[in-house]
Amino acid sequence: MAREILTVVETVSNEKGVPREAIFEALEQALVAATKKKFYEGTNSEEAQLRVEIDRKTGEYSTFRQWEVVADEDHEMPACQDAISDVDPAQWSIGDIRELEVPSIDFGRIAAQIAKQVIVQKIREAERALIADAYESKVGELIYGEVKKQTKDGFIIDLGDNAEAYLAREEMIAKEILRPKQRVNAILFNVNREGRGAQLQLSRAKPEMLIALMKKEIPEISEEIIEIKAAARQPGVRAKIAVKTNDHRIDPVGACIGMRGTRIQAVQQELNGERIDVVVWSDDPAQYIASALEPADVSGIVIDEEERTADIIFATSDQLARAIGSQGQNVRLASELTGYKLNMMLEDEYHARQQNEAQQYLDLFVSRLDIEEDLAMALVEMGFTSLEEIAYVPAETFDEIELDAEVVELLQSRAKEVTLADALQQQENIQDPSAELVAMEGMTQEIAYALAARGVITIDDLADQATDDIADIEGLGTEKAGQLIMKARESWFN
Repeated sequence: MAREILTVVETVSNEKGVPREAIFEALEQALVAATKKKFYEGTNSEEAQLRVEIDRKTGEYSTFRQWEVVADEDHEMPACQDAISDVDPAQWSIGDIRELEVPSIDFGRIAAQIAKQVIVQKIREAERALIADAYESKVGELIYGEVKKQTKDGFIIDLGDNAEAYLAREEMIAKEILRPKQRVNAILFNVNREGRGAQLQLSRAKPEMLIALMKKEIPEISEEIIEIKAAARQPGVRAKIAVKTNDHRIDPVGACIGMRGTRIQAVQQELNGERIDVVVWSDDPAQYIASALEPADVSGIVIDEEERTADIIFATSDQLARAIGSQGQNVRLASELTGYKLNMMLEDEYHARQQNEAQQYLDLFVSRLDIEEDLAMALVEMGFTSLEEIAYVPAETFDEIELDAEVVELLQSRAKEVTLADALQQQENIQDPSAELVAMEGMTQEIAYALAARGVITIDDLADQATDDIADIEGLGTEKAGQLIMKARESWFN
């Protein structure tokens, strides 16, 4: 039997290129499974834990039964556990594994069948591991392969050297048609080491595909003279890519487009005619956004860096329409490229909104602080938008409108009183969550009280919520919020 085992190991290792150690481990697992099947299946000791050890030189093997030493209160499986009180505490501690050699099974027909199954699985795992190791470093790179066959949801791409990749239909350019034997470029965006699903996953639709093609066609990018800062795509239709030069003598846009557009045309051709706008990147958000919205002319930009939003103002409706683009294409790509939410409006609309907001702040200050309209207007013109700002800014902030120190002190005192009164009123209006809501599976007291602050008092109240309504509560998130809502809705069906 020992010689037979060594023969199996050598043969499989040589034929499949799998390491001998992997074959030995597979055989050990097979012998464990076969031993369990023969001696323990259907008995009181069915849960027994076994270990088989094969001598790598001689092929001889031994079988050991194992028991884990556990605390008395955890002693639930006598077939594979020892209570600490039943063993010598001087010799054993909780967590130790006690072993006893038991008779070994012959490496016969049953063991050989199980071994074959385990070995085949190990070979597959080893082959997947080798491919994963070979391609892991190539994630984000352009991969060149041949279409092998079409599946229900995509295409198998032959990369050579027994490696295959998968190009899902959703990762292809719209209306793109591939045929068997056709050569195709794609970006490798993921290496799946799990046992299921495509191992090497390709994409022609991701922005990284555009970036990789630009690097290939434009030497200045690969030489890092020009740097790609961001890219956004509507695959097969339009794309925007932001570039920055590290050499002031070189025009980054001109270098990317090339003489008579030859460089950018080569990229467009690979992407089925996708129109590509090359944008100059800037560390000034306003300038960057204005460039991203080209060919439209922007009249003004108001940035809110904290909220990552920007109000974009246009002089004419023609420029506004140009900025939006066909079906909102231009503004959508510009927003994705810059990372800002872009609010588009005409100058008249912007001024009207400003006046409306100013009037709201003016009314607020006059009514809540009991001050003259002239003083309230001065506060609005200084940029104050809340009572809290007035209450807690340094007193010297008001030097701009030349107020007496006594007036400033009185003004801030009133603002603090009103702010405190509002906070107390809000606290009084908050109800406690119901006992059923607090006790609901998956609920914590902190989340329950946070929900109550938003008027969600009962389980039925929670069931009426949408995920987006509560996902921003600390400790929740989209997934958990959805789970709690679905749990609450169980009462509708019971």
